[in-house]
Amino acid sequence: MAKVKKLKLPAIATVVGADTEINGDISFSSGMHVDGIVRGNVTGLPDTRSTLVISHGGRVEGDVKVENLILDGAIIGDVFACNRVELAAGAKVSGTVHYALLEMAMGAQVNGQLVHNDDISQKCKVTAGADEAPDTA
Repeated sequence: MAKVKKLKLPAIATVVGADTEINGDISFSSGMHVDGIVRGNVTGLPDTRSTLVISHGGRVEGDVKVENLILDGAIIGDVFACNRVELAAGAKVSGTVHYALLEMAMGAQVNGQLVHNDDISQKCKVTAGADEAPDTA
């Protein structure tokens, strides 16, 4: 049995505090930690080791597209993780989880599908800029 390496977290550059609510989409690079509520899509910029950490009291109501996700809170929406998803005991996902690697603790809940994709990293690179408007200059 192959031993899975522990995820080395990038520096957390963005923090959404416990008493904070954000209404709107967020794009970030490096690490982001959510203790509060985000109502909107959360997207990690490609090739930045984007890692989203959602603590026990944190919640995202929207789709999540990142390289790595560490979840102990809640996500109401679909998850697209190019690399790794770690679901702690308090994790709750209402939506489909697309992943390359998955670690799930006893007590974690996924109310939706778990979809393993070996080629999700290619899909992440293709879809990362798909929401941007074409350059018409």
